[in-house]
Amino acid sequence: MMSKRDYYEVLGIGKDATENDIKKAYRQLAKKYHPDLNPDNKEAEAKFKEATEAYEILSDGEKRSRYDRFGHAGVDPQAGGYDQGFGGFGDIFEDIFDIFGGGFSGSRRTGPVRGADLRYNLNLEFKEAIFGVEKEIQIRRMENCDTCGGTGAKPGTSKETCPTCNGRGEVRYAQQTAFGQFVRTSACDTCGGTGEIIREKCSTCHGVGKEIKTKRIKVKIPQGVDTGSVISMRGEGEAGDRGGPRGDLYIYINVMEDKIFSRTGNNIYLNVPISFAEAALGAEIEVPTLEEVVKYHIPEGTQTGTEFRLRNMGVPNLRGYGRGDLFFTVDVKVPTKLTDKQKELLKEFVEEAGDSYKENKKGFFKKVKDAFN
Repeated sequence: MMSKRDYYEVLGIGKDATENDIKKAYRQLAKKYHPDLNPDNKEAEAKFKEATEAYEILSDGEKRSRYDRFGHAGVDPQAGGYDQGFGGFGDIFEDIFDIFGGGFSGSRRTGPVRGADLRYNLNLEFKEAIFGVEKEIQIRRMENCDTCGGTGAKPGTSKETCPTCNGRGEVRYAQQTAFGQFVRTSACDTCGGTGEIIREKCSTCHGVGKEIKTKRIKVKIPQGVDTGSVISMRGEGEAGDRGGPRGDLYIYINVMEDKIFSRTGNNIYLNVPISFAEAALGAEIEVPTLEEVVKYHIPEGTQTGTEFRLRNMGVPNLRGYGRGDLFFTVDVKVPTKLTDKQKELLKEFVEEAGDSYKENKKGFFKKVKDAFN
């Protein structure tokens, strides 16, 4: 008589395998070698029985401990004290029988089913997202039929108990397996698992109990939302089945770009053009914000690209407290068309500046030379 293979080797796992590892390995082998999927295949049947024996031992903590200490002798039923039952196989068997579209006996009549969720993509203007807005959207969703009230039956009639399954919603079959005879169940084909049939169907929904309708819904958008924000509206999805609750409506926000402002988190950014004279002499300039135009004094000698900050003038926090900041960067505009008089004045300016400009240039080119060296 051939000696038995190591149980860990049979399942293709290591001795440090967890309970989930053992279950997963057996589930894969059981589905692969199950006799009902491999009729008249003696080799598959043998491998199935071998895998089942290995799982029965290793899935039981006490038996696994004896096996690890004494090998096959520690779990030999001839040695006494060994219970060769099938405890712990319930979920595995159910997985296997799912291959055939059924499971163990037991009532499976379909009860209330929650309606499907819906998604709506909503585009918002830049400032609408920042300060909040109320929008009216239009969606198409499944509603209970007005004619039959959602029953699917012609008005004045009602559903009847399915004669095939007697209202259970399932039919049962006896099935012979490697472990003996089991009762397999599947949804009743006559009633589709509902346990009820409709003799006279509603002329509007043709027995479905639902119809597609267009619905207008007002949505309150809170201040501070951004692209990717999701607003959920409970109970605004599609109608449920057999008295089940409605699904939900999820509104996905997309914020359109603005011509002046950009946004990162709760902070706002923009560029403000200023003249050469304003940058050199300093000036009070006008800066547009989200709500109004404000005055801001920039110091003399301001360089292009300098960034200034206006606190608490950014985006209101979505959670309802505080605001971000507004940052503006000045962009010094050099005039491209000069009058003769302006050119003369600039030449005088250069001559007046004298060596100061030359020193600045020397400092710059020294940095360039050092960088290359």
